[in-house]
Amino acid sequence: MSVVKINVLTVPAEQREVLEQRFAARAHAVENSDGFEWFELLRPVEGTDTYLVYTRWRDEASFQAWLEGPMKAAHRGGGEGGEQPKPAASGATLWSFEVVQQAAPKGE
Repeated sequence: MSVVKINVLTVPAEQREVLEQRFAARAHAVENSDGFEWFELLRPVEGTDTYLVYTRWRDEASFQAWLEGPMKAAHRGGGEGGEQPKPAASGATLWSFEVVQQAAPKGE
């Protein structure tokens, strides 16, 4: 059964562009991970400063393997002078779900 991980990021307005650029710079970093199924970065439209980072995985073990390997390595990258860049988000929470039901558009 697939699992969904949603990283809930609080991002001040002045950091939105920074966050989106960092995700764009790491585009495709997760796609070759074993068990990876889907990714979306969701930008808030109104009334909130919360971004959602949606990923879906074949199982919990696949997510944990990515978390301890490629994700950790991607976030270890340094900025100028080898220093870690300041986080764009001021807060983060990870939500976890199991996929119980799903539907796709019917074929035409």
